[in-house]
Amino acid sequence: MALEQKIKVFKWISILEGISFLLLLLIAMPLKYIFDLPLMVKIIGMAHGVLFIAYIAGGLYLIKPMKWGLTQIAIIFGCSFLPFGPFYVEKKYL
Repeated sequence: MALEQKIKVFKWISILEGISFLLLLLIAMPLKYIFDLPLMVKIIGMAHGVLFIAYIAGGLYLIKPMKWGLTQIAIIFGCSFLPFGPFYVEKKYL
């Protein structure tokens, strides 16, 4: 797979991971804890977990071809824990 395609796939993973995190925090969690409706947390939480793992794996896969340094790697992986972090990574590093 060409580098451009790898970057494109990682961009989509990054965007989807960011969206799933926001949905989990802003919709699913309030539904669970305010309205006692835990089903959305199970559904969105599972999707977010899969996308989170894909984000980390994709980031690891791109370290060498993108020639990221330790600081960039730390920022990219650290952003996976912030609600809008994956969007920042997608715009700044890809």
